[in-house]
Amino acid sequence: MRSEVWPSGSPAAWHDEVVMHVPVDVAERARAAATAHDVDALVPVGGGSTTGLAKAIALTTGRPIVAVPTTYAGSEATNVWGLTDAGRKTTGSDGRVLPRAVVYDASLTLGLPVPMSVASGLNALAHCVDSLWAPRADPINAALAGEGIRALNARLPAVAADPTGLPGREQTLYGAYLAAVAFASADSGLHHKICHVLGGLFDLPHAQTHAVVLPHVLALNAPAAPEVEQRIAAAFAAHSASEGLAALRAALDAPIALRDYGMPRDGIASAVEAILAATPPDNPVPVTPDNLTALLDAAWEGAPSR
Repeated sequence: MRSEVWPSGSPAAWHDEVVMHVPVDVAERARAAATAHDVDALVPVGGGSTTGLAKAIALTTGRPIVAVPTTYAGSEATNVWGLTDAGRKTTGSDGRVLPRAVVYDASLTLGLPVPMSVASGLNALAHCVDSLWAPRADPINAALAGEGIRALNARLPAVAADPTGLPGREQTLYGAYLAAVAFASADSGLHHKICHVLGGLFDLPHAQTHAVVLPHVLALNAPAAPEVEQRIAAAFAAHSASEGLAALRAALDAPIALRDYGMPRDGIASAVEAILAATPPDNPVPVTPDNLTALLDAAWEGAPSR
């Protein structure tokens, strides 16, 4: 923490303790710092964890947020907050945490390494896909999600091929914004419930977890939601949704297995129990201990989605 004076003469407090999944104790220290310095607004510059910390402060203080994202997490465009305590991640929605303004500048993403850019972009893609069968899915967020998939599918490969090029990163930011708005409107579907549980229990990296889990949830749900499947396939310009996602992941050298990011195989049983308790009741496919265990086994091992 350090205090400085901006050119305007107004004091500013700088807080740099940002931790993935926003642990409650980290949030409490940030809230105390904001109160101690009597800040007028919060300006998170960074990825989803940075924006998430600002949201934790805004949730209890009502301070307005002006977000400056440097990844494709999309948190800056949602009213969704998340906090982790004792291995359990709790999420909710509240108008106080929705940033009042967002500064999108693709040049700020140029320092994001390609592997992290890929994982973050696939996280955005997961927002699109999950919003199509989430509890509050409707035709408007479906249209946003479809355009988001199209943009991400077209431009994420350009980011991987030319990391210093702005056109690919600009369009990826565009897709990430659409994904976030669709997700905020539709609420969390099965995919996000799975990833939130895994992140909280095992402290897994957020974007990579989404990137690994997405094809497995898509393979589970798509056969029972043919209209959604066709919309996703059309956005990918592919024969099927799963084929379109697989082609994009292959082009990006996407993350494959949860075990690569520290998830223990013997943690699958406890994860299944926690996910079942959080699963949306209207998921296209009834979620059972058996099919959920099979999904997590495949995601842990890096086996093809089925």
